[in-house]
Amino acid sequence: QAQLMESGGGLVQPGGSLRLSCAASGFSINRYVMLWYRQAPGQERELVGSISKSGQTHVVDSVKGRFTISRDDAENTMYLWMNNLKPEDTAVYFCNIPRSAGDYWGQGTQVIVSS
Repeated sequence: QAQLMESGGGLVQPGGSLRLSCAASGFSINRYVMLWYRQAPGQERELVGSISKSGQTHVVDSVKGRFTISRDDAENTMYLWMNNLKPEDTAVYFCNIPRSAGDYWGQGTQVIVSS
């Protein structure tokens, strides 16, 4: 059974760092573009960034210079490295694989940035 599972969220002070992981099971990620989304309380889910099969990355302007996406196909895992976190980064973070047969989504991991 194909699954994505996020981990690494938690409570962090402003200016702190976290590394989120998205571990895949039941299939290999090496054929897929992968994305990170987030959903803040009362807000719609928004794109954070993406990584291609070859490792090219894109992040949205609001996190540019602070967040980095990477992947380790041997570990079947994608990462979101988050630095200089701000309260407005508080959200549930999801990983996603878009597929014509139906997207894969993880269950999300909560990030709270607060002093």
